Amino acid sequence: MDEEHVKSKTSLLALFKSSPSSSSLSYSSSSSYSSSNTSSSSTSSYTAQNAIHSFTPVRTGFKASHHSHVAKNEAIESMGMRFFNDIFGHGGILKWKDVENRFDRVAWTGNSPEPVMSWPEFGFCIGIGMQSSPELARELLRALRGCQDWKSDITKTELHSFWLRMNEDSFNSRMRMFFDMCNRNMDGRITETDIKQTILLTASINKLSVTRDEAEDYAGLIMESVDKKNKGYIEISEMESVLKSSLLKEHSPVMKLKEIIQEESDDYEEEQERMSKTEVLFRTYWRRCWVVMIWLIGCLGLFVWKFEQYRRRSGFEVMGYCLPTAKGAAETLKFNMALVLLPVCRNTITWLRKDRRLNYVVPFNDNINFHKLIAGGIVVGVILHGGTHLTCDFPRISDSDKSIFRQTIAAGFGYHQPTYMEILATTEVASGIGMVVLMAIAFSLATKWPRRRSPVLPLSLRRVTGYNTFWYSHHLFVVVYVLLIVHSMFLFLTDKWIEKTTWMYIAFPVLLYAGERIFRAIRSGSYEVDIMKASLYPGKVLHLKMQKPDGFKYRSGMYIFIQCPQISPFQWHPFSLTSGPQDEYLSVHIRTLGDWSYQIYALFQEAVLSGLQGGPKLYIDGPYGSASQDHVKYDILVLIGLGIGATPFISILKDVANGVQTSQTDHSGLRECSLTKGSPSKAYLYWVTREQNSFDWFRDVIKEIVGSTKQKSVVEMHNFLTSVYPEGDVRSALLSVIQALNHAKNGIDIVSRTPIHTHFARPNWFNIFSRLARKHVGAKIGVFYCGPSNLATELKNLCTKFSTKTTTRFVFHKENY
Repeated sequence: MDEEHVKSKTSLLALFKSSPSSSSLSYSSSSSYSSSNTSSSSTSSYTAQNAIHSFTPVRTGFKASHHSHVAKNEAIESMGMRFFNDIFGHGGILKWKDVENRFDRVAWTGNSPEPVMSWPEFGFCIGIGMQSSPELARELLRALRGCQDWKSDITKTELHSFWLRMNEDSFNSRMRMFFDMCNRNMDGRITETDIKQTILLTASINKLSVTRDEAEDYAGLIMESVDKKNKGYIEISEMESVLKSSLLKEHSPVMKLKEIIQEESDDYEEEQERMSKTEVLFRTYWRRCWVVMIWLIGCLGLFVWKFEQYRRRSGFEVMGYCLPTAKGAAETLKFNMALVLLPVCRNTITWLRKDRRLNYVVPFNDNINFHKLIAGGIVVGVILHGGTHLTCDFPRISDSDKSIFRQTIAAGFGYHQPTYMEILATTEVASGIGMVVLMAIAFSLATKWPRRRSPVLPLSLRRVTGYNTFWYSHHLFVVVYVLLIVHSMFLFLTDKWIEKTTWMYIAFPVLLYAGERIFRAIRSGSYEVDIMKASLYPGKVLHLKMQKPDGFKYRSGMYIFIQCPQISPFQWHPFSLTSGPQDEYLSVHIRTLGDWSYQIYALFQEAVLSGLQGGPKLYIDGPYGSASQDHVKYDILVLIGLGIGATPFISILKDVANGVQTSQTDHSGLRECSLTKGSPSKAYLYWVTREQNSFDWFRDVIKEIVGSTKQKSVVEMHNFLTSVYPEGDVRSALLSVIQALNHAKNGIDIVSRTPIHTHFARPNWFNIFSRLARKHVGAKIGVFYCGPSNLATELKNLCTKFSTKTTTRFVFHKENY
């Protein structure tokens, strides 16, 4: 091999050692801009060596002594199995016995002396993973057969020989197999056309959108970087360098937690004590605990007080302990029916959270969770109160001894001992039953499955459920509160006005809530917005850019409610603001996840396609505070969004990128050891999505943030696409090659089509947290998450673990709507 060829291989190897990885390396967004800024001066003679200066890895703490040349070679050999075995599912290549059993299931006897199977069944027989990638199974079979007529029937003997070849552990043998998959002419040379076809196949397997023109450009980019002698083809030795370096960069060792702790003591000079798990849990939950404890003490105290009161009354002789139990539960019901309204007084909560001292002790971010908790208390109270009355009190009244009845409670019934049915027909009981029925409907439709119209529900139920049904059914509580007053005015055993205390409990909350609704109706009437621009994105996402009303002020992380009278004059739906406070407009991103959002998307789609200006009339109400507003409390921000869950964090990124002083004493909470005046010193965004076209949603916003010269050192963004196989997998290896080359030359990621690098597959959150703990020793990191609950549990546990094992404190927040 000549000297120039050796230099070409060395240059390409250096490129992949410096390319980004989702599993072991983290890259500052500033590196993206350096490559972007140089892209305008790039020429066709651009070499892969320049990529070294475009991708600068953030120090991960792995010392050079840990990476000897011998260790690298051993790592490559040990990864030989993984390089190809990932194709065949979690269990790797099936055992021959299993392969044989599958062959027997699909084999048939034709003119040949032994059973055969048709070639399309090859993927089914070899491994589970192949069934989801039939194109790859076809290419592998072609490479194994190495002949023109490879689409012939397969015998068991031939299948066994294929299985033996795929089970060879040598990296070189597996490398040869991959090379043959790319080498369609079987002449030992991969041409630009071969690379183009392999790129299109790889993109299809990974559900990526790559046009033929783009594939041709990417193939030319690889040839330009590797084929320095302009031979017009790549040999196996050159392809080996590409894939070896691709594997190496993905499988650097990850530091264990104890190594991170040891490194902290070496790097951090100041003495800081790590918190115990008890202390971390106390710091995390003490606000919630004291509120819930006061609520429980209040409920228990009211129950005991009323229980003791009625245990001493004459009715106890007729109904026994059933009476004080029902009355005690009734007292907690009054309390909870009053309290349940307070957490949904959004304007009041937004105003109260401005007070830093109150915001420090009251968990305003959990208002919806507290609302649900109180609703649970109401359910328990209704069951205890109503159930005791219906099954115990009323039967005892109708069946009690007449003499005891006359001596005790006869006056309350007009000296007439009623039957059970006569008791049910009274005003107090009928109104109570009516309340129970209405609350049962509202509570049932507010649960997760009916509210989100879950597929697990029968089709007949799905037709009558959804967010709209939940929203309208909740207004049944207007009737419930009227019936509650009526119910309290006609009590059996109470004649004194002062003992009819229901109105005392609910007067203030009802007036406050009613006042809020009136205020919102008046304010929203003056907040009719003009649509400046409406954009339709893949995945049925609607982006609205609206004119900001006069006097409309908000903080990053807030949200608004939107009403479209053309759909419904009553429905208001919450959406996070994706515009920054400094912007002269308001913007929201609406994904069609329910009936209302589908309707508004359809209205704007019709307007956009017909070329009409504006669109349907919209009103807004807000702004309202959310958990994301607490970002000003922390030194470092970690923003994690799944899919459309990234929306609450866009305005925060704009704030941090532009150095906006968002920590005002009128809205922020207490700040502990902030590194800057009024805003975090750094923000990380981890955006995880399953479809490539999701990156279109915020492409303009990301480019806007990238274009800001102020944010190079304070904002770091990472995209993760879960539809692509992990980096290091043979099915995505070529994509990693193209991705690094294209980003180095043009400063643009081939997947997201932005300067932000896209990692493949799901993030390894433990690795991410470990890097953050090492990089920001002793800092207070706010972790903000918006997405499904299952990942929230994992992230919360990681925050607790790293807060107890390192001196870095992670505080978890989850968005709730």
